[in-house]
Amino acid sequence: MAKNNPAKRRRSKPKIRRQESWRYVRIHESWRRPRGKSSRMRIARRGWPSSPAAGYKGQREYRGLHPSGLREVIVHRPEELEGLSPERQAVRVAATVGERKRVAIADHAQRLGLRILNPRRLETAEAQAEVPTEETEATEASDQPRTEEEAGESEKPDEVSRE
Repeated sequence: MAKNNPAKRRRSKPKIRRQESWRYVRIHESWRRPRGKSSRMRIARRGWPSSPAAGYKGQREYRGLHPSGLREVIVHRPEELEGLSPERQAVRVAATVGERKRVAIADHAQRLGLRILNPRRLETAEAQAEVPTEETEATEASDQPRTEEEAGESEKPDEVSRE
């Protein structure tokens, strides 16, 4: 039952925090081992946060899974998608893959029904290129010929009345 539902696989673990990170702004929460001679956290005194321990390790069958419950597979070429299972595996396109090959991998993955974990939003980039922005409208408006009245008004200096 737990295999099919990734939400059930999670057990409660203590929040692992760096010693004194709640006290000082300059100390971030990312874990660093307490090494002080009289450190209460190193000694594991009651009332202090827990340190990482082997007992907090996740179950073997769920270790390294994506939060969606699928196993990640890094892909560099479209040919590497062959033989992957859409029910058990998800695709992550390698960071070094260029845009042309990335599009080919995305098309091939869509045909095979595979999920891509790090898709690029190509559709939005193309849509933004087609939709005119305010800047392009302003430049287009300035390129259009003006009427004689508008041209005459802009050439006259502003008259300031002094009273």
